[in-house]
Amino acid sequence: MDTPLPPAPRHRFKWKWFVAIAVGVMAVAFALRLEAAAPKVPASSIVLSTVERGMLVRQVRGPGKLIPEQIRWVPSIVPGRVERRLVVPGARVKSNTTLIELSNPELELELLEAQSDLASARASLVDLRTRLAARNLAQEAVVASSQALLHNAARSAESANRLEPEGLISRLEAATARALAADLDAQLEIERRRLLIFSGATPDELSVQQIQVRRLERVVEAHKARIASLRITAGMDGVLQDLSVEEGQWVQPGATVARIIEPEHLKALVRIPQIQANEVAVGQPAIIDTRNATIHGQVARIDPAVQDGVVNVEIALKGKMPQGIRPDLSVDAIVEVERLADVLQVDLPSAGRSHGKAALFRLEDEGMALRTQVVFGRASIRKIEVVDGLEEGDIVILSDMAQWASYDRLRLR
Repeated sequence: MDTPLPPAPRHRFKWKWFVAIAVGVMAVAFALRLEAAAPKVPASSIVLSTVERGMLVRQVRGPGKLIPEQIRWVPSIVPGRVERRLVVPGARVKSNTTLIELSNPELELELLEAQSDLASARASLVDLRTRLAARNLAQEAVVASSQALLHNAARSAESANRLEPEGLISRLEAATARALAADLDAQLEIERRRLLIFSGATPDELSVQQIQVRRLERVVEAHKARIASLRITAGMDGVLQDLSVEEGQWVQPGATVARIIEPEHLKALVRIPQIQANEVAVGQPAIIDTRNATIHGQVARIDPAVQDGVVNVEIALKGKMPQGIRPDLSVDAIVEVERLADVLQVDLPSAGRSHGKAALFRLEDEGMALRTQVVFGRASIRKIEVVDGLEEGDIVILSDMAQWASYDRLRLR
C-alpha cells in the first residue's frame, strides 16, 4: 500500500507571501480610510503657536483709572445760603482762594448776643475788682483803728502798773486797764487775720470772673470764626475738580461743596481679579497703558477687602508724566508677578488654564493635526507653562476647536 507524500515546501512559502500582502493592503486601506475620515479645516481660520523654551514673565492685567494722590474734600462748616460762586471747576486755586460766599443773618445775631454777654462780664469784672479793693481798704482801716486803740490801752495799762504800787489808783482800775489792753490786742489779731483772708480771697474771686470773661471771649471768637466760614476757601493749592452747589442753594453744615486735587501727582487704582490678586505683592513692577502712552510704576498698596470678585490695587507712577494725563483717565495695568527661567512655554490657547489640562491639536507632517492631551503649569497674560504632552518645537493650534471635539485628527487646507 502506498503512503501519500507531504506538499512541497515552496507551496507553503507562497502562502505566507499572500498573507503579508493582504495585511499590508488592509493596513493601507485602513490608513486611507482614516485620512479620508479626517475633516478638513481652513488654515486661515486657525491660530498656530510654536512651543518654545526660555524666560517666562508672568503677568496679571486689570483695568482701572488714574486718581490724585492727594484729594481735599471741602465741606461747609456752617449753614448758609450760597450767594456767589467765585471759581469754576478746572481752575487752579491757592489754599486761601475763596470758592463760595454764603450768607446767614442768624450768625450775625448770635455774634451780637455773644459780644453783649462779653461786655456785661467785663463790666462785672471791673465792678468786682472795685468792690474787693474797697473791702480790703475798709478792713485795713479797721486794723489801723484797732492798732491805735491798742496803743492807747497799752499806755494806760503801763501807767496803771506804775501808779498802783504807789496807791495813786485803785487795784480795780489797774486791773481794768490791763484787761482792756489784752482785749484790744486780741481784737487786733482777729482783724489782721480777717485782712489776710480778704487779701488771699481776692485773687480767687477775681479769677472766677476772669474765667467767665475769657470763656465769653472764646465764644465771641468762635462766632467770628463761624461768620468767617461763610467764605469757603480751598484749603490747599491745586485744581478745583468739582463744585457741587449752585447760587441760592441752602447748604447744611458738614456738606461737601467742592473737591480740590493735585493733578501733578497721580496714581493708578486698578481692579485685579480675586484669583490673580493672590500673587500680587507690594513692590512689584507694573506698566500703565493710557492708550496713548505707557507709564512705569510699582505696586504701592493692596486693598485687603474683595469687592465684586476684584481687589483694588494702587500703583505709584514713576518718571515724567506724558502729556494729556489727567485724573479719572481710564487705563490698563500689567503687573509683573514672577520671572521663570528656562521654562517650556507656548502662547496661551483658548482652552488653556493655569495648572489645568486641555486637548490641543498638534501639527504633524503633510498638514495633519493630531489631538494631544497637554498638562499646563503656571500661566501669564499671553504665555503658559507646558508641563507635559508637548516638546520644544511642536506646533499647536490655539484656536477654539470645540466643534471638532469628536475627531482625533484634522487636515489643514
